[in-house]
Amino acid sequence: MASSNGARGLIAVDKMGCKVLFLDPVSNETQVSIDGIARTVHELLVVPETGLAYVPIFGDGVHGRNPNPQHHLCVFDLDKRAHVGTIDLRPLIAPHTLKLGPDGMIYLTCENSAKVAVIDRKRNKVVEALDSGSTNGHRLIIAPDGSRLYTENEEDATVSVIDLKTRKLLGKIATPRPLAGIAISQDGRTVVAVDDGEPTLFLIDTASEKVAGEVRLEGVPKAAQIARYAPDWSMLGVTSLNSDTVSLIDPDFKTQTAIKVGRQPMDMAFHGDELYVPCQGDGSVHVIDIPSRAHKRSFACGTGCESLGFF
Repeated sequence: MASSNGARGLIAVDKMGCKVLFLDPVSNETQVSIDGIARTVHELLVVPETGLAYVPIFGDGVHGRNPNPQHHLCVFDLDKRAHVGTIDLRPLIAPHTLKLGPDGMIYLTCENSAKVAVIDRKRNKVVEALDSGSTNGHRLIIAPDGSRLYTENEEDATVSVIDLKTRKLLGKIATPRPLAGIAISQDGRTVVAVDDGEPTLFLIDTASEKVAGEVRLEGVPKAAQIARYAPDWSMLGVTSLNSDTVSLIDPDFKTQTAIKVGRQPMDMAFHGDELYVPCQGDGSVHVIDIPSRAHKRSFACGTGCESLGFF
């Protein structure tokens, strides 16, 4: 069994099964399964210090084909392992990616509304809606210093830049091809935008607001999906849903290793010396040993999970 590294629990968003699961962090056995949630649960924000987690309800479709967009953000109590609240986002609809800002607010893309919802966690209420400039705004990232927010606008092949101090859309950065994911470096100088057409990463210089370079993913035959930095910024993980791989990439982009996992890997959870990769295509989670950059083990989890988080 893997060490729990002090974690009390593990929460998983089973997108394909439309459930939220709580697992034992050591044995990885599912302890609690919460269903009865409107379709479909998407992505995850875990705030361990408050004992809460947040899961958007996107709608019954997928990005670009979501005929019945939803408007809820569900709140889960990590200690009780229970659904304890629901935030109504209306008039904003189709919520997708959410991040916690340095100001303590939750920022959440609402695709069909072309807005980023700003949510006060103390009141469980939307207090502001920021213009993202695109109904293709899918995922977002916030600069470490809290100055700017970036959304990747998939089919538009642009990244929107929002000034969080003035709460204004500053403009858009054009990329050579459509996008699928986004991350930002520790110093805030480089936005990493995942190419949705080829197995490539676009490196955007945030000062000039232009694509400064491209990194080809080695051992990854098809385009990638999600990029996520480790909590200590020592590594960038990139999953390719179409290639069934996860790539471990050094921050300088000079060294990378592609590792085979299950079908359709999605978001990742760094945990000590391990990287957990949920695969929505076959209901598996794969554990990668980071020091050796090798596949360690796998286990079954739900029908097909998109996101995981330790607490």
